[in-house]
Amino acid sequence: MNLETLPTLAAVPAAEWDHLARDTSFYLSHRWLSGEETDPSATCSYLLVRDPHGRPAAAAPLYLVHDEPNTNYRPEHHLDTGQDEAPRVIAGARRGYHNAPLLAAGLSGPQRAGCLTLLRDAAREHAARHGTRHWWPYLTDRAATELGDAYGTAPRRIEDDATITLPGTGFDDYLAALPAKRRSGIRGERRAFDARGLTVRAGPLANCVADAGRLLAILQRHHGHATDTAAMTAVMRRQARAMGEDARVTAAYDGPAMVAFSLVYHFGNTAWLRAVGHDPERTGDAFEYFNLAYYLPIEDAYRHGCTHLHAGMKSLAAKRGRGAHTSPLWALADPPR
Repeated sequence: MNLETLPTLAAVPAAEWDHLARDTSFYLSHRWLSGEETDPSATCSYLLVRDPHGRPAAAAPLYLVHDEPNTNYRPEHHLDTGQDEAPRVIAGARRGYHNAPLLAAGLSGPQRAGCLTLLRDAAREHAARHGTRHWWPYLTDRAATELGDAYGTAPRRIEDDATITLPGTGFDDYLAALPAKRRSGIRGERRAFDARGLTVRAGPLANCVADAGRLLAILQRHHGHATDTAAMTAVMRRQARAMGEDARVTAAYDGPAMVAFSLVYHFGNTAWLRAVGHDPERTGDAFEYFNLAYYLPIEDAYRHGCTHLHAGMKSLAAKRGRGAHTSPLWALADPPR
């Protein structure tokens, strides 16, 4: 095995990188990570392990964080460490709350362990050069187990993650897999949404950046978060610029006004729900949120041939009520040496 450390993902063909990432996470895809390179709050590097034939066998991004605006990605919120001693290098995905080292399908157990050892040692050396340590946030179950063995330390459970399985070929198949009471409730929520008379349109995020930022900020404030509209609009604008035609929204309009939207990306066999926003004062109680966050993305996922909708963290009871299964997410820090 040969390990390279690269300063930009442009040095790796997208098809090669995504061959590793497609069954792991959209937030480790070539296009998403390339967009994150423009974020000035961290400096990116990439570890890439190739097998003796030159084929990618394992990979992981590394982020030397200068300023972390997202409190959920600050290590002192998850680890037993003070801010001054907290690791400043993130290994794996820095956004999206879904992380794992990338490993090629078909590797044997010893090969997987060997690749993880290479990634671990390279991440240690990279962090040491900057006078710090590294950590892996929001790891999936299997990744946490394997990395725990590689590092000789126990990961810490920090959150739970929700995914909705999409059986069959259409929305009726999704409904049929739910209990009868839930089927009835969902049909009622869809009827109420239809009766509201809103116009639903799909289109590029680039065409509605300001509205998406505004609605995202309104919903965040509705849930008690101090969120600045300009900051949310800037996040949406950066995504629109980086993701191009892949950044598409489904939006509901009351006349000319956009009152709700969802942003979903399709990668591998999964639809990844990235953002939902709506204005409760304009949408009332016609279940706009549930339709934009779940039912319309599920219909769209079936059209793209997806078998899962990744619904993410928080509001887990609502997600379980719509068929989601949940699994833990973990944080693992390289122990002090």
